[in-house]
Amino acid sequence: MSAVRVVFITVPTIDAAKTMARALVEERLAACVNIVPALTSIYRFEGAIHEDAELLLIVKTVPHRLPALVARVAELHPYQVPECLALPVESGLPKYLEWVVAETQRVVV
Repeated sequence: MSAVRVVFITVPTIDAAKTMARALVEERLAACVNIVPALTSIYRFEGAIHEDAELLLIVKTVPHRLPALVARVAELHPYQVPECLALPVESGLPKYLEWVVAETQRVVV
């Protein structure tokens, strides 16, 4: 298993998606964030079934950055209960996995 994680985050608007993606990459909490448009989410919340248009962020990061990433998502996200799920990456192109690790290292200035 690699030292990389993929995190799924749903957001309601392209502005929220871009704001969150840019913050996560700028703060080196993520190496890359893909914004996938045009999802439909059907879910139960507060006793009712909802159907909403959303976007999906696919975030690449490393395990030691997850706590800070999750905390930042909670700060930036407009939802009361945001989706933020981290999944392990079983394998991948070694150069890409190395790049993710390198890009999520803290920079000392």
